[in-house]
Amino acid sequence: MKRDLLSLHDLSSDEIHYIIDLALKLKNSNSKTTDHLKNKAVGLLFQKPSNRTRVSFEIAIWQLGGKCLYLAPQEINLGKRESVSDVAKTLSRYLDCIVARTFSHADVVELAENASAIIINGLSDLFHPCQALADILTVKEKFGNKKKALISYIGDGNNVCNSLILACARVGYDLNIATPKHYAPNQGVLDIAHDIAKKTKSTISIFNNPREAVSNADVIYSDVWVSMGQEEEDKKRKKDFKRFQINANLVKYAQPNYIFMHCLPAHRGMEVSADVIDGPNSVVFDQAENRMHVQKAILTFLLASPSA
Repeated sequence: MKRDLLSLHDLSSDEIHYIIDLALKLKNSNSKTTDHLKNKAVGLLFQKPSNRTRVSFEIAIWQLGGKCLYLAPQEINLGKRESVSDVAKTLSRYLDCIVARTFSHADVVELAENASAIIINGLSDLFHPCQALADILTVKEKFGNKKKALISYIGDGNNVCNSLILACARVGYDLNIATPKHYAPNQGVLDIAHDIAKKTKSTISIFNNPREAVSNADVIYSDVWVSMGQEEEDKKRKKDFKRFQINANLVKYAQPNYIFMHCLPAHRGMEVSADVIDGPNSVVFDQAENRMHVQKAILTFLLASPSA
């Protein structure tokens, strides 16, 4: 039976630790290339353009010995020129795996329900699981096996935040989240994560005050205030998020050796000041590089033959 990766709820804690450890092993290997995906074809079906997701997946697939096919938004026009279910069934006749980057999470679910090919969520409006796994990989790289790293996410309770919640709950990291009112993360995701966190002995706490959320943090994490597709809300969002900028006055409440993370693209002077993102505690480009290593591990976990 095929395994899809639509959200981190699809993976157990042990499986997430396995993927992170495998990503570190692949990253630190003397050889960049393997034949784990030999004779495998992976399609990148994107409704949204991207930099990191596309390039990191294309290079990951190439380094694993597989074939990658990029399907741009205008080529498939998912759900408009052709139904989601018909696209899923057709592409499954050619491809072993589809990485889907969609506006609606419902489209990723419908693809998975109708495809015989493996579906990986490359980003939807609800989840961004590959980003969250790269985030955990980065924290583990910087802090080793420290069990109780405290991550503080400041900003929009969006898809990045939802996946970070599940990731932290699964691996046992404590997570503080500070958002403006009406921008809280998905309540259903929080309910699931709180149940998981009871088993992994982690905490997930919600704040409206960023200063309280970053107190003694090992990691400060931010995302853009206005994501792709939200341009009409630009003026309102900039006003609502103004108190939530990561800057020198805020980071002094974190641990002295804190790291700053951002999934990029970033806007200096908005969600983060330039002195923070370009400063010595910033690891945003290590984090971006880790997208590729963790995606190699995900693809190997889901697609590689047992003998590979």
